[in-house]
Parts: sequence; C-alpha cells; structure tokens
Amino acid sequence: MTNNLTAKIKQWAKELEFTEVGITTPETETAKQKLAKWLAKGYHGTMTYMTKQPYGSETSSEFTPKSVISCAVNYLPDCNSNTNISRYALGRDYHKVVRNRLHKLAKKIEIEIGPHKYRCFNDSSQIQEKALAINAGIGWQGKNSLIINPNHGSWLFLGEIFTDLELACDQPQEPHCGNCNACIKACPTKAIVKPYQIDARRCIAYLTIEHKGSIPLELRPLMGKQIYGCDFCQAACPWNRFAKTSPLTDFQPRNNLDTATLIELFGWSEEEFLIKTEGSSIRRIGHERWLRNIAVALGNSPQNGQTIAALKSRLQHSSDLVREHVAWALDRLTSL
Repeated sequence: MTNNLTAKIKQWAKELEFTEVGITTPETETAKQKLAKWLAKGYHGTMTYMTKQPYGSETSSEFTPKSVISCAVNYLPDCNSNTNISRYALGRDYHKVVRNRLHKLAKKIEIEIGPHKYRCFNDSSQIQEKALAINAGIGWQGKNSLIINPNHGSWLFLGEIFTDLELACDQPQEPHCGNCNACIKACPTKAIVKPYQIDARRCIAYLTIEHKGSIPLELRPLMGKQIYGCDFCQAACPWNRFAKTSPLTDFQPRNNLDTATLIELFGWSEEEFLIKTEGSSIRRIGHERWLRNIAVALGNSPQNGQTIAALKSRLQHSSDLVREHVAWALDRLTSL
C-alpha cells in the first residue's frame, strides 16, 4: 500500500505540473543547527523575522508529521536574458502558483485514501525547504546555496506537504559541483563568502527586496543595473545550460518587465506601479523602494541626457529615501 500510494502521489504531482517530486522524513536538525550558526554571524541582516519564528512550526499539539512530500516547480521564463529583474519575479507571484498546486495534490490524496492530516508550505515559516529537497532527492545544494537538479538546473521553486502518512522515502542525490566556483566568482558584491554560505547583507537580492533603508554606499556601484533580485550566480552555473523554459504561463513576463527600460520603469507613478505589479511578488517592496532601486541602477548606467533628466524629475520626491539615492546617482553620473 505504501509503495503504491507513493507512486500515485508522484504521478498526480506530475499531472499538476510539478517538475520534480520526492519523499522524505521531516527530520532537518542538522540544517537547523547550521541556520542557528548563520544567524549568530548576523548574515541575515535586517531579516529579524528569521530569528523570531520558532523551529518546528510545521508541527502542532494535534499534528505530528511522519512524511514530507517535497515538490519543485521550474519557473524559468522565456525572456530577455539581460533583464534587470530576477527571472522568478517577472510573472505571477510564485507563492500562489505553488501553494495552490500543493493543496490540489493533498486533496487528490484525500480522495484516494480518505481524510489525512497535512499542512502545505511554500517559502513560509521556518521550514528547512532546501534540506528537505536534498533529502527527498530533488537535487543537491550548490555553492550559491541553491538547489540544483541535473535536468532543470537551479530555476526551481520549492514547496512541501507535511503529512501524517507513512510514505516510502527517496534517497538524496550526490552533489556534482566539484571544483567549480563559477557562482562565487560571478557575484558582483562578493556575497558568497565561502562555498554554501551567503552574507545576505551583501546580496543584491537582499538589498533590493528585503532591506528597507538606505543601501550602503560601498555596495551601490557594485549592484549594476539590478532593481529587483539578482540572477548572476545562477546565470553562471554550468548546470543551468540544461534548463528548459517553464511550461507554466504563470511565470512568463508580464507588463513588459523584461524589456522595459529603466527610465520607463522609473517613470511609473505609484498608481501605475500598483496596477502593473498586481499579482506579482514585486509589489511587496512598494513604490518607494522601487524608485530607490532604480535610482541606483540609473546611477550605474552610462551618462546621457535622458538619464539625467529622469533622475532630476525625482529630486523633489516626498521620500527622503528616494531623494537620497537620486542625489547619489546624479552625483555619480555628473562626476564621470
């Protein structure tokens, strides 16, 4: 029964367009210990929520999971390779896409065997998603800390179903990064301080998304033209040569986010920003940080009249944060 049900679950997952699926136990104590050491170094920066959420939040007094169904979804869009926005954010918010499919999978199981206790997770709580994916055979951890699958590279979203069912577990894959350090060399801000360890305070994704205040002066010139997230380490990974475009239309670029110029994006009013980022993960940073990020990107662009004029148009913005970064950009361009 266990093996038969496990096989059915994997088939249903494929029908729901999950790229990979594997089964493991909920045990991630080693990963939790590594996280605690990482937090102790302060590498999480201002992401204080990572220190407040309790470990083991996947369990409760009424529910103790016995198995974890680990799922991965390929999100690689068909887009301009030089986009200033991380590929994962060009389309629909992945939380909704992945979690909806997880619940559908859980319901399929329920139809087959009757009620079972479960909880679905996707980039939420303090779940050790990467450790679970590794244990379930989805892939191995690359030196940039991301999960790499030999067939799909690292362009993967992860999600889990914690269940009280006892299912047949899969075996982890052997890591295949070898002596390659391409991702480490590709990081412009040197955020990968050593293999498998990221100092988020230097990461462009952190600086443009999680960090709410002023971007450190010494890091601004290193950020290039990135305005939301960063794909440098993934683009450099040799395993991503094997990646194929996602079949899910949800992840295809919306509102020309992959082709619009920085000046166009900088010209969006707050109303336009809210309309054009509806249903997108980009909306969470708000219009103020959107302008902050683009101001830095414009400051790292070639000097021309259009760029200068665009920046000057925001010099009197109501936000101190925006004005500060616009002034920095103008000073940087006019001093070239």
